Amino acid sequence: MDRLKEALVTALTRAVTRLPDDVIAALSRARHNEDSPIARQELETILKNTALARDAGLPICQDTGTPTFFVAAGADSPHLGIITPAITRAVAEATERIPLRPNTVDPFTGDNPGNNLGQGIPLIDWEVVPGDAVKIAILPKGGGSENACALRLLRPSAGIAGVKRAVVEHIAAVKGLPCPPTIVGVGIGGGADAALRLGKRALLRRVGEPHPEARVAALEQELTALLNETGIGPMGLGGRATVLAVHIEYAMRHPASLPVGIVIQCWADRRAVVLLRSDGRIEVEG
Repeated sequence: MDRLKEALVTALTRAVTRLPDDVIAALSRARHNEDSPIARQELETILKNTALARDAGLPICQDTGTPTFFVAAGADSPHLGIITPAITRAVAEATERIPLRPNTVDPFTGDNPGNNLGQGIPLIDWEVVPGDAVKIAILPKGGGSENACALRLLRPSAGIAGVKRAVVEHIAAVKGLPCPPTIVGVGIGGGADAALRLGKRALLRRVGEPHPEARVAALEQELTALLNETGIGPMGLGGRATVLAVHIEYAMRHPASLPVGIVIQCWADRRAVVLLRSDGRIEVEG
């Protein structure tokens, strides 16, 4: 329990103070390809900010996000019982040590406990998978990008063309609100709640890592190009880099329903992973 808690604190620290290499590379490519001097300056400022945060060990953004964890739990792991308490303890400790901004507020009273804990928090998404290892992916997600998410319940007759239209129209509507250039996770099918969950899970991939199915990967590339043609640009100030990537996950749908979850992550695509082996070994990635 104590070693897992410490590993989770380490992972949270890395997540909020260091951008993954794939995100840095995507931002650097965007800066290289940018024609607008204002947009290029914005991207240069973002990259300088990330370097300063990394070197000083300070959060990249003042909004350190909602503590969100995706647990792929091996069905044969002997450690499943300690996962939730270890995550809870790690969040409270990380709030003091990093520090994390206290971002959990009672929706009825507005009270903030000050430790990023409370009813339903930390958010833990569980998935049981084969094997005996447990993979805990951490995705700190800020309020600005969360406010720009959306669910669209389309008529099945809209088809994939309707999905594309819904995504493009939504990104065009939110403009600079989610702090572009963003990564857009799109969940298709499954049901209303499942579509948003799929969209958020899609954000766990490395930036630009294509879906394993060619038809889905092609749609990701097409949407990325379409969204960058909107000209919204970095921080909504105009330019070529509105999104760094579009990632899609899907599930089978009801014949009468075509739900589309649009989940947006800001340029600060903060991620880290903790891997707990069955023999007690723990690895931190990110």
